[in-house]
Amino acid sequence: MFVPGDPARTGSVAFWRADGGAPSAVPSAATEELRVVVPVGDGDGVELVSVPAVLLPVREALPVLTRARACADGHRAAIFWGTAAVEALHLVARGLLLPGLSGADHDAWRTGALGARDIERIRHLAAAMPPEAHAVPVDDSGPLRLPDPERLVRAFLDAVADTLPRSPAAALVTGGPAYAARHPVHAPELRAWAADVAAGHDAGVRLSLRVEVRGLSAVAAEDAAPVFRAVLQVHSVSDPALVADAADVWAGTVDDAFGPRARMDALLALRGAARAWPTLTPLLSAAVPDAVELADDEVTELLGAGTRALAGTGVEVHWPKDLTRDLTARAEVGPSDDEQHSRAVSSDGGTSFLSADALLAFNWRFSLGDQRLTREELDRLAEANRPVVRLRDQWVLVDPQEARRARAQQDRKVTPVDALAAALTGSTEVDGRRVEVQPTGWLAALRERLADPETQEPVDQPAALAATLRDYQRRGLNWLARMTSLGLGCCLADDMGLGKTITLIALHLHRQTHAATAGPTLVVCPTSLMGNWQREIERFAPGTPVRRFHGARRDLADLADGEFVLTTYGTMRLDAGRLAAVPWGMVVADEAQHVKNPYSETARQLRSIGARAHVALTGTPVENNLSELWAILDWATPGLLGRLGTFRRRYARAVEGGQDPAAAERLARLVRPFLLRRRKSDPGIAPELPPKTETDHPVSLTQEQTGLYEAVVREALAEIAGADSMARRGLIVKLLTGLKQICNHPAQFLKEDRPRIAGRSGKLELLDELLDTILAEEAGVLVFTQYVQMARLLERHLTSRGVASLFLHGGTSVTERETMVRRFQDGEVPVFLLSLKAAGTGLNLTRAEHVVHYDRWWNPAVEAQATDRAHRIGQTRPVQVHRLVAEGTIEDRIAALLSRKKELADSVLGAGEAALTELTDAELADLVELRGGGR
Repeated sequence: MFVPGDPARTGSVAFWRADGGAPSAVPSAATEELRVVVPVGDGDGVELVSVPAVLLPVREALPVLTRARACADGHRAAIFWGTAAVEALHLVARGLLLPGLSGADHDAWRTGALGARDIERIRHLAAAMPPEAHAVPVDDSGPLRLPDPERLVRAFLDAVADTLPRSPAAALVTGGPAYAARHPVHAPELRAWAADVAAGHDAGVRLSLRVEVRGLSAVAAEDAAPVFRAVLQVHSVSDPALVADAADVWAGTVDDAFGPRARMDALLALRGAARAWPTLTPLLSAAVPDAVELADDEVTELLGAGTRALAGTGVEVHWPKDLTRDLTARAEVGPSDDEQHSRAVSSDGGTSFLSADALLAFNWRFSLGDQRLTREELDRLAEANRPVVRLRDQWVLVDPQEARRARAQQDRKVTPVDALAAALTGSTEVDGRRVEVQPTGWLAALRERLADPETQEPVDQPAALAATLRDYQRRGLNWLARMTSLGLGCCLADDMGLGKTITLIALHLHRQTHAATAGPTLVVCPTSLMGNWQREIERFAPGTPVRRFHGARRDLADLADGEFVLTTYGTMRLDAGRLAAVPWGMVVADEAQHVKNPYSETARQLRSIGARAHVALTGTPVENNLSELWAILDWATPGLLGRLGTFRRRYARAVEGGQDPAAAERLARLVRPFLLRRRKSDPGIAPELPPKTETDHPVSLTQEQTGLYEAVVREALAEIAGADSMARRGLIVKLLTGLKQICNHPAQFLKEDRPRIAGRSGKLELLDELLDTILAEEAGVLVFTQYVQMARLLERHLTSRGVASLFLHGGTSVTERETMVRRFQDGEVPVFLLSLKAAGTGLNLTRAEHVVHYDRWWNPAVEAQATDRAHRIGQTRPVQVHRLVAEGTIEDRIAALLSRKKELADSVLGAGEAALTELTDAELADLVELRGGGR
């Protein structure tokens, strides 16, 4: 049973047995003897009994009650109060809390303001109260009667509301102990303030205004001056169907249906409404607050700002039904009549939407019902300068400010990209206000084409593509082809491993089949990805010319129409002028998050390079905030999202703060056609992926690595040539080990004590790129290396970047090893560095979706075993395996042998480095020679 208290939070819940036996002991509560009024039979009578009971404060009783609710064999009284506890928790979770004072002037929270549905639900709950739940303790002088069920339930709800907000941090919000402390705070000085709160939010009645108009008739003159009157109405909160004029409530003609506090509650509510709309102020001093006469300017204000201000205080405004108010205004945007017949949306890429020379018309369309108003009629509305106008044989209620604003906006011109943004979102902002927009002509056709891509004719896979695209890659190609054929830029934001590169290669080949879109493609990417791009193009588009615009000898002479040009963000930044002089068919920004800062020099220079189409590729279109999405899409389709400041105001702040779901929906409608985002977990994608996807990532050596590599090769080959067979084998192993260490990082080879790590290794740069994407996807990654020293360098580097990591090696104890595995599997740390020998077998690390082999092992079976730490039974997600290969080095040659000559790998390389010691001097020189892999 519930025992109320004052304040409400001091109430308690008493647990006792119906048979009078002693309840189970509770460590934190003592057993007390209570004299309790209980029902007899089914509640027909009551009797006074003494029972031993355990009393728990509301805070401690809540978890007990919520568990009792789910107990199949629990007592019905306990189940009832458990249900009431859940209802109380729901109300608190919805923020239905109001501060006030208890009967003894103690600070107290209560549930409120409750809507009609909440009140109805509470009444149903009270009606279901079993007789035993009515029990209440009394003293000898108290009457033997049970409390009202609804009042008892409300008291319990208030007790929960008064208990939960009082957290340790509450005082930081309230500024003092009142409404924060758990002990009662006596605060009679807050009585007037509490009454104000109740009036504004939790009164027994609410108000509305009924607007009456006299002087309107079918025969009235057009220049007649109607008289407006706002009548105050009173509504019952507990019975929404009960409504009466305030004059009747004051006169007592509606008896006491509204309750004894109706007048006081109505006056308190009226005080808040008058503060919101001062025109109601005279009613506060009237003997009977019945109605106010309204001048034309007050009616105009009530049509707009007045109604919005009153709505904030819970006061609705009701206009006469016989006064036509279905005068609608919306904007139309599209081509002018002259242009309508001269343009069409191109299906083969021949006409760029953004290259339209003429600005598009932005006009207002006013309609009365389903009849469009003429320009002359709109002028009459604007010039009448009053809220009621005679139009087409009927009286129309209209805001004259709106009419004047609409006339001022007539014949406005907008850019095509602004028009497209308005067409996609269905609205635009005019003078700080959002208005509905309807596209017309070919702009409407374009919107439909973008909004419903499935109706478009699919694009055939290019004949020159030496691969078969998966279904989702075909859909990506269709989308890219459609967008770029319209001259619209876009962003393909698939997860890592879904094949953005091959999809883009297919798009390039497709565009070469149309003269209007053919031309060279410029790919701007991080340095670490240039080798991968070249390999993928040579593999999937054999015969397609590809060059690197990078290094001291870079040139753009004799470009072929269908050629790929690969460059880095750094080179592009330095040589943007030369690149901008080329008539590119398409410019691609790979890992486009590199230009997420629109004010960076890299972003500014990239914007200076023109092309028929811009395509951004990224797995992480938004890493920190929506401004990054703006930067990528504004490069792809300039102006689509407006200026950055405007975008932040209209969308970013509202969406990031979760304040405006409508803004989020508008942004989604605007962005959706221009950004294709697919995840590995999406339906129709993950089932098509192989369980394990393996990728070799070629990387270039830095200048320091190149110099070290060539010097070591030169000196070692000279020494090996003069050595006997025994010494020769040792020298070859030393050479191979040294070259692999140089490919990893110069600091590893030079055995530096306190090395500078960043900026010296191509592999490390690529690892950073991979980790940025992997961590943005909140995935886990295993990084294998055969060298403990290299893992230490990686550990130090990740720490400097603020990336948490674990490192498991041969010296790790069994206990530490188990702890590391648990922390990684629990998602506490995203990066797990592992020594290949120590962690290549015997571990279950299915939290990882990515496996990185930082350096290559000579035996592919060892690498496969390490990969199987993540790719094993229990893994529910596709695993991406990344092998880092130093381009042009011995690693490159070994990787080629492993991929092209499996039988040779099995017979020769399976023995590891020992087999390579048997090569001749010429074979060894060919194996270790550096072939254009440096920068």
